[in-house]
Amino acid sequence: MLQLRTAGYKALDNLRSQGEFPPQWSSPDELEMITDHFIERFLAERLDVSGKLGPGFLIPEMIDRAVRTRETENMDNISATGAEKLDWIRALDRMNQMTQSYTHQISLLLPIIGKLYCGKKPVRILELASGSGGLAFALARQAGECGLDITITATDIVAETVSEGNRLATVRELPVTFRKLNAFDFEGLEKGAVDMVVISQSMHHFRPGQLALMIAQAETHGASAFVGIDGYRSLLLLGGVPMVASLQGIDAFTMDGLISARKFYSELELDIIAQIATRRTGHCVVCSWPLTILHAKLNEPGG
Repeated sequence: MLQLRTAGYKALDNLRSQGEFPPQWSSPDELEMITDHFIERFLAERLDVSGKLGPGFLIPEMIDRAVRTRETENMDNISATGAEKLDWIRALDRMNQMTQSYTHQISLLLPIIGKLYCGKKPVRILELASGSGGLAFALARQAGECGLDITITATDIVAETVSEGNRLATVRELPVTFRKLNAFDFEGLEKGAVDMVVISQSMHHFRPGQLALMIAQAETHGASAFVGIDGYRSLLLLGGVPMVASLQGIDAFTMDGLISARKFYSELELDIIAQIATRRTGHCVVCSWPLTILHAKLNEPGG
């Protein structure tokens, strides 16, 4: 909503003038804690600003607050088995194919990849929380058709999805490999081994501090870009996402659709997180309905 955006920018300006933004950090643990705290502080300041601007601003703010949730999705429930999570990931893959979401996401990613491609070596892409690789496979296929040489390392923490991804990669003969990886510390990943880090349809699963860690780790490991794609925060998607998810006929997946739509980040929240993580401005966060894309610019290509 325009009112939330206006109040948000005024709130951020207030915090900047008070010396609260951007907050400083000196370690990953501190980055995580400070980012979580600052987003809460920002939302509190936005509420205060909305109240002062009048009912036309306060009502949308109260609606947004009523919609927000910290409820855990079934996908993130520690009691869910790997097999169950794989079933839900397959349902998401089917939903993305049905809605042509992969085509949309690839149209957002290819221009960024094209700017990184020098024609001498492949663009090395690391995908976080990739599931069994629906986007990775579609992107690898389309990039090849466009003459872009890329390799994709798709990562997840669920062993079943990694195994399924590697099985499919062998069958499809695409430049995609799968491995387990902790997205918060990139342990085992060589510095300088990645040009671009991507996370798609999963940012809302993570706290602001955890997203900041991912961005900071991408920069530390030499990536030139961190690209996050997720649903656009709007009341329209609050009904639309679970409705489309329900077509898969899986109750737990439908419920996750409802929870997801309530957890999507706003554009300004994502920009704040990127600014804290990188200590820089100039990142790009835009709506490409029904998606929001964050493009955090990190190291210089080839640097």
